[in-house]
Amino acid sequence: CYLKMGHSDQALKDAEASLKVDATFFEGLYMKAEALYHMAEFEFALVFYHRGLKLRPQIQEFRLGIQKAQEAMENSIGSPSSVKLKNKGDLAFFRKDEEVKRSKPISAIQNLTKEKKQQSQKTPKKEKTTRQMLGEFYSDRKYLESLMKDEDLVKGKTKGGERLEDVIQGCLSYLDTCTDFWKQESPICDQEKNRKPAQQKRSKPRHGAPSEHAQFLLKSLDEIDADLECGNAEGSLKKAEEVMKVVQRWSDKEVPDKKEILGGLHSCMGNAWLDLGDVDKALEHHHKDLELSKQCSMPEALSRALDNIGRVYAQTGQFEQAAEFWQKKIPLVYGALEKTWLFHGLGCCYLMLDRHDEAREFGLRSAAAADEAADEKWQINAHVLVAQSELKLGNFESSVFYFERALTHAKLQEDDSAMEAIQKVSPVLSSVSFCCLFSSI
Repeated sequence: CYLKMGHSDQALKDAEASLKVDATFFEGLYMKAEALYHMAEFEFALVFYHRGLKLRPQIQEFRLGIQKAQEAMENSIGSPSSVKLKNKGDLAFFRKDEEVKRSKPISAIQNLTKEKKQQSQKTPKKEKTTRQMLGEFYSDRKYLESLMKDEDLVKGKTKGGERLEDVIQGCLSYLDTCTDFWKQESPICDQEKNRKPAQQKRSKPRHGAPSEHAQFLLKSLDEIDADLECGNAEGSLKKAEEVMKVVQRWSDKEVPDKKEILGGLHSCMGNAWLDLGDVDKALEHHHKDLELSKQCSMPEALSRALDNIGRVYAQTGQFEQAAEFWQKKIPLVYGALEKTWLFHGLGCCYLMLDRHDEAREFGLRSAAAADEAADEKWQINAHVLVAQSELKLGNFESSVFYFERALTHAKLQEDDSAMEAIQKVSPVLSSVSFCCLFSSI
């Protein structure tokens, strides 16, 4: 609401407040990125769009946000004097323990999203260029690189639970992003020096909004998601179908990566059909998304499609099929939080299939990932899953141990419902464990 009213500062404060409660709250990340974008802080907006994409690769708004931030940055660079970093960025993210994580290479839509790979290591030939582009911040970059070589340091964590290695790498990636943009603009700026004032004025990059296609998609996807979140699956589906007809009329020249956009729309339609209770149509659209993702060689889109197909199967009790598709998703997952819920989902499927050893294995993997992400709620879920698996395997003492660990995390979270459920089970298991021990003497 604040953004629509033009109160970007207040919108930023609200977004930051939500992230203090949960640093992985993707809607908070998106609103912070949007607020920064409207405040013309395009470089910082880009950081949070990237971070949101890493947490929720299936949400297209993050990819389109990256595109519009990149376009705005390019349009804002008109002369060498404008190519400067601000002191409130770069190392301030590291010193203040900001929630900046390393972004894995992303693939995106040309003219809507651009493919770019971040490289933290530079060859000697490129080092001089990097030094020229970063200026006074080049020494800061070298300092960050030296920190990455300190094995003891990078294993540490911030107060918020984030690994220092991820924070440092995030800062390096941020500096590399800026360097790449400025390196592309540098030849243009050099040519501008030799032109007449009138010619300079004509050839100066114009300040403009993102492409019309990107604006249309951003607005449409917001409406599609809003309808679905409000329970209006029919409205969401209708809007997605209308947008798909428009996109299909676009030429490949206008939108070279049209297949990626269509895949994302099929994903939205699949989610809407699932909410409407039509499993067959939901699977049909998610499989179309999967096929288009394979054609485009898009890891994020492929991961999204596999996740959605597995979710449909799991919700309809087809656990064998759900596990099959979620297993394929494992190599595509990088973030600790995403690993946590994926491993938990797989463990639950195997528990329902009476494959208890595998359920325990994935429960333990989920717990390890939850610990890495410092997420107490998922630590509760993961330890309960391990406890249930141990119970099915007849390992009563071990089951009690993991239920008690889950209870400890529930108390830390002040999760009354979880504490009540665990406390009902734990005493019973303790007595069973004691009886089994007594009978074996």
